[in-house]
Amino acid sequence: MQIRQLSLFLENRPGQLKVPVKALGDAGIDILTMSLADTQQFGILRLVVRDWERAKKVLEDAGVVVNVTDVLAVDVPDRPGGLATVLEAFEKAGLGIEYMYPFATRERGKYATLLFRLEDPERAARLLQQQGVRLVPSSELFSRAG
Repeated sequence: MQIRQLSLFLENRPGQLKVPVKALGDAGIDILTMSLADTQQFGILRLVVRDWERAKKVLEDAGVVVNVTDVLAVDVPDRPGGLATVLEAFEKAGLGIEYMYPFATRERGKYATLLFRLEDPERAARLLQQQGVRLVPSSELFSRAG
């Protein structure tokens, strides 16, 4: 159920985001989703690709510092209060969320898919499934991306 995510540490100065994006593009690797957060000194680019191992090598060869983490893809009902319902399941399971961001798909209307980073993804997956939360396996997630 876990999705491999690449976290890249970039200097917080103009032009740094282009380096990894261009390296992946030149290698023919499509970024399926990403999130960028910054501090005064550096930024963290989090991204998901189909072949994370190849992407990691391409990025490291380009001089980028890369860390691999696991995230969970969760289908959230696409209706008012849908996210609140899912977050209630997290609370009941005693799970804290480190961060989350959307995964854009071509399927619309029934669910919105969010990626969640949690302390213990395996344990979290079990607890969330017990609460009736729909987790999306990587094969299904990637097929939704087209």
